[in-house]
Amino acid sequence: MWMGTALKAAAIYNIIWGLWVVLFPLHFFELTGMAKPTYPVIWQGMGMVIGLYGLGYWWASYDAIRHWPIIAVGLLGKIFGPIGFFINYFMGLVPAAFGFTLITNDLIWWIPFFLILKATHKNKWVLRGE
Repeated sequence: MWMGTALKAAAIYNIIWGLWVVLFPLHFFELTGMAKPTYPVIWQGMGMVIGLYGLGYWWASYDAIRHWPIIAVGLLGKIFGPIGFFINYFMGLVPAAFGFTLITNDLIWWIPFFLILKATHKNKWVLRGE
């Protein structure tokens, strides 16, 4: 039950965030006082991908154990995104303000996604009879 609720919340968040970035690509930069990108279409492309992840999370919410690969790919993105941010931040390529996206896009989803994958692993052993 909690898995489906967590995935639906992630889905709704990702779809809304994706729509925001696609429809208003410069708004985030205005809010944070960051320089606007020269090619906002790249940022919009990121918004599209994140919105599509939302659809995947919605579909996975109906049977998280069965659709664990969607959750695994999502968790990997939510781990590698912050790693990429910190590498770029320490190289002086991105301001700290960009890190605000990590909180809601990535960090808050680590625990529920990890717990879903842990339950999946446990269920695979139970289903095999091992």
